[in-house]
Amino acid sequence: MASLTLPLAAAPSARPALPALLGDQPLRGIVLVVVSTVFLSSSDATAKYLTGQLSGIEVAWLRYVGFLAVMLVAALVRAHLKRGASPFRSARPGLQVVRGIALVASSLLFLAGLRILPVAETTAIAFVSPIFVTALSIPVLGEKVGARRWAAALVGLLGVLIIVRPGTGAFQTAALLPIASALFWAGALVVTRKINGYDAPQTTMTWSAVVGFLVLSAIVPFVWETPNLNQVAIGAAIGFISTAGHWIVTIAYRHAPASTLVPFSYSQIIWAGLLGFLFFGTVPDAYMGLGVLVICGSGLYTAHRERMRRVPAPTGVLPAGGVR
Repeated sequence: MASLTLPLAAAPSARPALPALLGDQPLRGIVLVVVSTVFLSSSDATAKYLTGQLSGIEVAWLRYVGFLAVMLVAALVRAHLKRGASPFRSARPGLQVVRGIALVASSLLFLAGLRILPVAETTAIAFVSPIFVTALSIPVLGEKVGARRWAAALVGLLGVLIIVRPGTGAFQTAALLPIASALFWAGALVVTRKINGYDAPQTTMTWSAVVGFLVLSAIVPFVWETPNLNQVAIGAAIGFISTAGHWIVTIAYRHAPASTLVPFSYSQIIWAGLLGFLFFGTVPDAYMGLGVLVICGSGLYTAHRERMRRVPAPTGVLPAGGVR
C-alpha cells in the first residue's frame, strides 16, 4: 500500500511533538524516504502480480503473515533488550483496533483496484488521501480548516478527476476502489494522530499487524485457494518488503520534519510507473501525467499549510490548532 503523505506510525499529533531522537538530518531523511518509496512500489507491483493468481483477500492475508512475523521478532528483541517491555501494552487499545481495521479495509480496497488498474494509476489516485484527512480532522481532531486548505483539497480532487475521467469512455468503475482505499487510509492516519504521544511507533505497528492478521484470518477461509510454495514465498515477500518500507519511512521522519520530506514521498508514483512499464507493459498517458502534477501540487501545498500551522509565529500570536 502506498505510504501517501505521512508514515502511519509517525503522524503528527495535535499535542506538542516529542523531541527528535536522532536530530535534524534532512539529507538522511530524504534518502530514507526515497528508499522507502522504492520498497513500497516494489511491494505494490509484486502484489499486482499475485492478485492475478489469488484473490485480493488471500494476498492481503499472506502479506499480513509476513508483517506479523517481522513485528513478533521485533517484539521479542525489544522484550530482551528492555527486560520484558511489551509492544502489546497500549494506552489506547480501542483506537489501535479501529486503526488496524481501517488499515485492513484500505489494503483490501487498494489490492482490488490494483488487480484491474495499472500500478501507477492506482498509486496516484490513492495519493488523494490528504483530502480525506482534511475532512476527517474536523470531527475527529476538532481542527479548524481554512479556505486555503479546502481549496488545496479541491484541487487534489480535480487531479483525481483528470486521471479517472468520469463520464467518458476511459472511465473505469475500478478507479473508485483506490479512492475508497484512500478514505480508510486517511481514517487510519487521523486515528494515528490521536494515538501519537501515547503509544510508541513499534506498539502501533505491532497492533496493526495483529489486528489485521486476525481480521483477515476470519474472512480468508471464504475465498481460500491453497497456494503453492512459490505463491506463499511471494506473499511473504510482499509482507517483508512493505513492512521494511513503512519502517524506513518512520525512521526518516525522525531525521527531518514532514514539510521537508513530503515532496519526496511523491517519487513513489515515478517508481510505480517504472515498475508498471517494466513488468506489465503499461504506459501512463497524458491525462495521467497532468492529474499526477495536480495531485502533487495539492499535496505539497497542504504540507506547507501543515507546517505553517504547527510552527509558532515569532510573536507568539498564532493559536494552537489555528486555521489553515
